[in-house]
Formats: sequence, C-alpha cells, structure tokens
Amino acid sequence: MASPATAGVAATPAAPKPRKSVTGTRRTVAALFLLPALVLLGALVVYPIGYSLIRSLYNADGSGFAGFDNYKAIFTDDSIRTALKNNVIWVVFAPAVSTALGLVFAVLTERVRWGTAFKLVVFMPMAISMLAAGIIFRLVYDQDPDKGVANAVWVGIHDTFAQSSAFPNAHPGRESPLEPDQGGFITKATVHTGRTVTLPLVGVAPDQMPDGVEKAVAAKPDPGKITGTTWQDFTRGKGVGRLGSPDPSELGYSGMRIEAVRNGVVVASTKAAGDGTFTLPASADGAQLRLPASNFKQPYNGVDWLGPSLVTPAIIGSYVWMWAGFAMVLIAAGLAGVPRELLEAARVDGATEWQVFRKITVPLLAPVLAVVTVTLMINVLKVFDLVYIIAPGSSQDDANVLALELYRKGFSEGQPGIASAIAVFLLLLVIPVMLFNVRRLRREERR
Repeated sequence: MASPATAGVAATPAAPKPRKSVTGTRRTVAALFLLPALVLLGALVVYPIGYSLIRSLYNADGSGFAGFDNYKAIFTDDSIRTALKNNVIWVVFAPAVSTALGLVFAVLTERVRWGTAFKLVVFMPMAISMLAAGIIFRLVYDQDPDKGVANAVWVGIHDTFAQSSAFPNAHPGRESPLEPDQGGFITKATVHTGRTVTLPLVGVAPDQMPDGVEKAVAAKPDPGKITGTTWQDFTRGKGVGRLGSPDPSELGYSGMRIEAVRNGVVVASTKAAGDGTFTLPASADGAQLRLPASNFKQPYNGVDWLGPSLVTPAIIGSYVWMWAGFAMVLIAAGLAGVPRELLEAARVDGATEWQVFRKITVPLLAPVLAVVTVTLMINVLKVFDLVYIIAPGSSQDDANVLALELYRKGFSEGQPGIASAIAVFLLLLVIPVMLFNVRRLRREERR
C-alpha cells in the first residue's frame, strides 16, 4: 500500500512540455524567416497607410495642422462630390453587369461544343493592360464614324432607316435667283408655266456628289408645265464655264427636292432627275420654288459617347468588356461543381430550363457569385486607368472618380492633404467590403 507522501506526489500533474511548431522548428527561427515579409508588409502597406492618415490632417504645404478640414472638403468640393457620385454608379452597375454577363456566358456555353473557344475569346481581354484597353476604347468611342467603331455601327443603323442628305454644304453662288428661307432656299420671283427655271448651287465637292448623278442638262420649256434644272454651277479652271447655265462638265443635283409654295402652302413638289432636271404641274403657276431644309441637313454623325452625359456609362462598358471574362471563368468553375442529379431531377419533375436556372442553378452558385461581386466591387472602388485615358479633357470632370481625383489633387493641383484624405476615405470604403468577404469565407469554412 502506497504511503500518503507517495500518493501526494503521484497526484501532482506533470509540467507541460514546451510545444513545438508543426515543422519542428523553434518560434524564433520561424519569426526570423517571417521577418523579411513583415518588413516588406510594413514598408509597403502599414507605413503608407499611417503616413497618409497623418498627412491628411495637415494643410497643403504640411506646415500647419488642418484637423478635419481636408475631410470636410470631400463632401463640399464640387469635383470630389462628382467623383463620389460616379463611384457610387460604378459600384452599383459595373460589378452587377459583369457578374450577370459572366453568369449568362458560363451557363449558355456549358453544353455548346465550341464553348471552350468562346470562353477563351471572352476571357482574352483580361490579358490586356488597363492602359491598352483605355487606348482601344478611346478609339472605339471616337466621334468620327470613319474612326470610331461604335459610331460607325450607330450611323450605319441610322442611315438604314433615315437617309442623310447628299448636299449638306450646298448654297447659292453669285447672282443666284435663290435666297435663304427657313434653313433652305427659295426663288426671289414667282415661276410660270411654259418657262424654264434655273436653280444653280455651289459648295459640294465633286468627290462628295451622290451616286447616280449625271451631267447637268438645260431643261426645255414645256407648255402647261414648269421645267427647270438644279445643278452644281462650278467648273474647274480659270474663267471656264458660264455662270447661271449648265456647262458640259457640271453635274446635276440628283434627288434634290423642289417644292412650289404659294402663300406659305406647298401646292406641288417633285425631285430632280439624275441630270438635275425637274418638272412641276400647272398648279405651280405663280408660286415660288423652294429647296427645303431637308436637302441640306448635315449628315448624322452618331452619338457623343464621350460627352458629359454618356462618358461614365461608356467607360463602364469598357470595364465590363474586360472583366466579364474574369467573372465567367470563376462562375464556370463553380458551375462544374453543381450536382447534376439535382438539375436532372428538376427536369424530370417538369421544371423548365428557366425554372431550373432560377431556382436551382443560381442558389447553388450564390457563394461564387458573392465572391465575384465583392471582388469586382473592391476593384471598381479604385478604378483609375480607364477613366484617365478614355475620358477627354472636356469630359474628364464629368467622368471623375475618387482615384482620379486623388491623383489630380495630389499631383496636378498641389493639395497633398486633400489627396491623403481621399486615400484614407477610399480605404474606409474598402474595409467593410473586405470584412464582409472575410466573414462569408469563414462561414463557408464552418460548413
């Protein structure tokens, strides 16, 4: 039988042995290995954040303490408020549209034989830098339809349904029988049946004349009708040609609309033939001939994509072009893990493809969609390159965002205090989104 002393010794718990790290190394050795990374993290992340926080509390030259004046400027300065408003638009629409397109592309290409090739093409813009993408879309959105792809397509569609005028720059020359009238031109005197009328114009370059034009011909009088000619009254060469009458080398204004107007009412109208000749009935007797403004309407030049009203949506479109492929790849990876038996069971039960997509596919992809959306939200909060490159100088104030305003305040306007305040404000905007993402990832791990 053990003695009381021996029993007391046996009851005392043994001292715990010092724990070793998983790799078997001491903590000091592990800390030495981590030290370079910690130094870099402190130099590249912690120090800039701390310095920006301190600098945001000082005035422009750093000589005086400004308190929270720089932060007040964020909500009172017009340019910063515009940037803040545009950032809200970016955060609401850019991630949502990119994620939605990525989801559509991933689902629709799942069963297509050439789906992989399509995904490669959609993802390809991710290989392009923001600088290059900005230059590309600056050209795409160019106002000139001969340069900008967007306006070339838009003008082509418009001209298919609404034909543009072929004579936008035509106007009366010297000693012309025409005078201006409501954007068009009208004869100074009235016209009568059995007589010919000449309506000479100038101002259209020979290479800009429409297709179907022919050599201008002097109209012949016709009893009971009014005849005439409208043509380009210009002949190359010094002193060559007769003013006010068609010459052999001059071209007729094919398709020019002519109206007979009496007391402000159009009593007859016609269009000129290829050689510029036209004929009006006897009802036009005693009227004035008018070339309406529709003949001289300037050609449709497309949409001002980079104007004040459309510049932000246009730049968001270029961002979606780049990042929809990123969203598609991540969503396609999540889609590959969706149990196929659930989808097939729903189809067997009579669910349509839309019901399967809305009630099964999307809910199962919710975690992936959240990752993509949150990632893009963080990304658009700091968007700078596309706005700086695509928006022209005249519209840059309207397309302004916080990151661009930070650059302008800090480097162009010499206000580093306000620039630092904007940087801290951007950090505060990103932190809640990051915390939400971290909490969501932890919940996923616990499942």
